[in-house]
Amino acid sequence: GDLRGCIGYIEPVTTVIEALHQNTLNAAFRDPRFAPLTAKELDDLEIEISLLSLPVEASSYKQFVIGKDGIILKKGGAQAVFLPQVAPEQGWGEEETLMHLCMKAGLPADGWKEGCRFFLFQAKHFKATFKELKRDK
Repeated sequence: GDLRGCIGYIEPVTTVIEALHQNTLNAAFRDPRFAPLTAKELDDLEIEISLLSLPVEASSYKQFVIGKDGIILKKGGAQAVFLPQVAPEQGWGEEETLMHLCMKAGLPADGWKEGCRFFLFQAKHFKATFKELKRDK
């Protein structure tokens, strides 16, 4: 149940198939926040894939709907993103989500209150265990 990697593209840079291939490997072995996966972990591994819509700039953070929208915050050179499922999984409300988004971007927790640009997107979310994927091959 612990996160072991999370890497992807916010905007399309290649085909969906190529992006899935690249980012599966990146999340498993190249996420600098985590040690690379080991062979022992594979049988218990759950893989989550989120296919994102194109981000659209919001006129205000108030357009953000928890559980429906993913959100990107940009301020100066700082940027952070949360997928739509992050806030509900963490039990966060709007303000708490924005605070964590700022901290993820390296900004003060209240940095979302002024000078930020917000972009919203939606996602199709899929989950499968490694065992299920091997079996379906």
